[in-house]
Amino acid sequence: MMSFWRGGYYYFLNRFVMKIPFHSVRLFFVKLHIGRLGSGTSILLSTELRVLGNIFIGSQTVINKNVMLDGRGGKLIIGNNVDIAQETNIWTLEHDVHDDFHRSKGANVIIEDYAWIASRVTILPGVTIGKGAVVACCSVVTKDVPAMAIVAGIPAKIIGKRKNKLLYTLKHKPWFE
Repeated sequence: MMSFWRGGYYYFLNRFVMKIPFHSVRLFFVKLHIGRLGSGTSILLSTELRVLGNIFIGSQTVINKNVMLDGRGGKLIIGNNVDIAQETNIWTLEHDVHDDFHRSKGANVIIEDYAWIASRVTILPGVTIGKGAVVACCSVVTKDVPAMAIVAGIPAKIIGKRKNKLLYTLKHKPWFE
């Protein structure tokens, strides 16, 4: 019976609340059940959240429009000053391609401070993205990304190294997004 109510709440949250064009209203509902939500964090319109109790988000982080955060298969831990661009999917649960019965398997995903995840990226279960790492648009991350690395492609591979000192603080709070 409890899963019925929890499922109903997630349906209500994702289909209605996350589409309200007022940032503070969305954050009010998210804070009720999320594992952690740091100060100054923005979660923009149409973000989809699955199993909020397993999602932990640090301070001054920006979760852009149409991002999917999955906490079903393990913990999703997102650090401080992380920039996640629109239409990104972060999965902690997937089907096991080697299982005869198509069973699911899950693992934690960790995104460390100052990581920058560009648009339309897919991050699979069990991945850690290191501090200050950059994941280029449309990449699929299947393995850990070292700190300060720039990765791109399917699967994502290192194409460069970030060279700045990461001194910024993200502050993105648009009125109607």
